[in-house]
Amino acid sequence: MRKILIALLVCAMALSLAACANNTSAPAAESPAAQQTSQAPAESAEAPAEPAESEAPADESWAKVEAAGTFILGFDETFAPMGFKDEDGNYVGFDIDLAIEVSSRLGLDAPMLMPINWDSKVMELNAGNIDLIWNGLTITEERKKEMLFSDPYMDNRQIIVVRAESDIQSKADLAGKRVAAQADSSAMEAIQAEPEVRDSFGDLVESPDYVEALLELKQGSVDAVVVDETMGSYYINKDENPAAFRILDDNFGEEQYGIGFRKGDVALKDAIQGALNDMVKDGTFATISKKWFGHDVWPK
Repeated sequence: MRKILIALLVCAMALSLAACANNTSAPAAESPAAQQTSQAPAESAEAPAEPAESEAPADESWAKVEAAGTFILGFDETFAPMGFKDEDGNYVGFDIDLAIEVSSRLGLDAPMLMPINWDSKVMELNAGNIDLIWNGLTITEERKKEMLFSDPYMDNRQIIVVRAESDIQSKADLAGKRVAAQADSSAMEAIQAEPEVRDSFGDLVESPDYVEALLELKQGSVDAVVVDETMGSYYINKDENPAAFRILDDNFGEEQYGIGFRKGDVALKDAIQGALNDMVKDGTFATISKKWFGHDVWPK
């Protein structure tokens, strides 16, 4: 009996040791979450590529003009001597002569001339009613935001015209006076750029065009007119009594004229600029200048 008990005790101890060994060497079972994580494919470290931006539309401005055989030129028909209606009802002027010559050199018919309201010129351009503005258009920083410009082709100043007997001698003397300029013109921009002078005026009159403004000056409705030198000098010299007017030494700044295009019409601008540059090189630009001004007006 004693031997049997000893044998049973030995067996029990052996079984206990075997169980401990199995618990030590058996790998721990993974949780379902751990198994899912380890089996999931690794995500790409790179973010998915963004779709490419759509390309800008091709510039077909020159191709369209070439196909049409002409371009539509917008201008103020009262802005002599740049572009205006003569006594016979024909549209003539320095800019129109330049445009006709450029068209010929580009293999186009003469430009289609479309008179426009000057205060809606940008709207006419962007609406596609005209292809360009070529009419003593002053290059300004504000206008550069709205249109594309050619290189400057003429210098200009914003002069102050008064009646010969006026006591106005300088900009300071405009205080309390009625001063006129064309609506939405570079003259109006030049005045607005000098707020202290502008605010000293008795009244700032926006005239529909310079012909009306100079007529009001002659009649005494206004005391002074701020106008492009090219146009002001032309109309004063053509007046039946040029001595009735006087141009002050003071002015509202120097500026330059350029041709205005829609912002994206680089191809059309380059074609016209190239022809204009050729006209300068061979003397044609100077010849047309002397016809209208007596000298070459290309900027030096």
